[in-house]
Amino acid sequence: MASLYSPQSQAGVLSFYDAPAKGPKLNPKIVLIVVIVFALAVILLDHFIYV
Repeated sequence: MASLYSPQSQAGVLSFYDAPAKGPKLNPKIVLIVVIVFALAVILLDHFIYV
């Protein structure tokens, strides 16, 4: 059985990483902090609303 072989550059693997990213540049630390603050707010609101 013959296997199909193609170089990575022709398979699109390398060109995917070469493409410029569109959209806003977000710092991962800021995203993590926002998610944690939002989760804590939801937990606190859930706790105080049903008391």
